Amino acid sequence: MVSLDRELKVALRTGSIVLGSREVLKLISVGKGKLVIVASNCPELVKEQIEYYAKLSGIPIYHAPYTNMEIGEMCQRKHSISSLLVLEEGESEILKLVEQ
Repeated sequence: MVSLDRELKVALRTGSIVLGSREVLKLISVGKGKLVIVASNCPELVKEQIEYYAKLSGIPIYHAPYTNMEIGEMCQRKHSISSLLVLEEGESEILKLVEQ
């Protein structure tokens, strides 16, 4: 089983990740990215917008069972992160999250 915590740390170190809903929406609306990860307590309006643009762009979404504060801690940030976008997975296996 793939662990979001472990794979996210590897992806941050070796790949390319965009943090924050505004940046995620900007990029997925033009079809960039391989995987969107959304926190369990992401604001409903933001979640709906992300789901809409991700569906149009064919980008898979992983609804994480973690809050935005927990995801912020996983990314080693001192603030909350409601959503993030994997541009390049690097050496991680984070894309396997959507296969489960």
